[in-house]
Amino acid sequence: MLNKIVSSMCLMLFSANIFAGASDIKSSNNQIGLQSISTNVDYTETGNGTLGTATGTLDTEKGDVPGYAIFISTMTGDDNQYFEAGYDHSKGQTNYIGSLMGGTFGSVASSSSAALINYNVRYGKGFLIDSVGSEPVVPLMLTPYVELGRHQWDRGVNYGETYTNDYFAIGTLWQFSPVIGQLVVTANAMFGTTFRSNISVNSGPGLNGFSGALGSSSIYKLGISADYAFTKHLHGNAGFDYTSFSYGMSAVYPVGGGIVAWEPDSKTNYSVFKIGIGYAF
Repeated sequence: MLNKIVSSMCLMLFSANIFAGASDIKSSNNQIGLQSISTNVDYTETGNGTLGTATGTLDTEKGDVPGYAIFISTMTGDDNQYFEAGYDHSKGQTNYIGSLMGGTFGSVASSSSAALINYNVRYGKGFLIDSVGSEPVVPLMLTPYVELGRHQWDRGVNYGETYTNDYFAIGTLWQFSPVIGQLVVTANAMFGTTFRSNISVNSGPGLNGFSGALGSSSIYKLGISADYAFTKHLHGNAGFDYTSFSYGMSAVYPVGGGIVAWEPDSKTNYSVFKIGIGYAF
């Protein structure tokens, strides 16, 4: 009899933890928040020998750029309809390594200004897994989603250059709440394509600017984050995202004095560290 009572109590406690875990996950998905972020920029341009120019690495931009992010997310109804929107802005300096026209890579090293702006909206549907057969398990929320976003990089080289692109992607969130309660861990994987990629190069003394399309590419993001409920409404969070995509070479443009210029192929990797607070509603 004692064994049956203990077993029943354990089952009731485990069931209560499961219910609390599912509630914690939905609570973490219903909040508005503000974060401090640091974006590590890892950008590389490569030449392909166009018009007899150099091949291989032409220049790089690397460095940590501080900024902030704001977000709002909701997960509502018994069918767990999910919506999220975000904006972030970062501004700082990166380290440039390149060359003068016709020179060799590494012959010029300097710093340049950088401003990064990102927008995104996301829509999905959560599927709660809290049992396997008749056996209860620690709750896991799987949320497939579609995402639309826009990226802008104001690069301070030469007289200033602005890179922009939109992207469309699909992804999945994996969320679970460990037995300690109030803590929700989220893993994110996203894959898609960029489109409407563009560069705008500013004019200056001896240089006519130009603006034109860049080639599109695949884009992917991997992320991990944790959300902790200090109270019913006050949450703290921290996370890390890694994003990678490329720009294809532009057309060739006359820039004055019988000289032509173009934007070469490039690859961009961003590593973003985030920490912040949120208000759950």
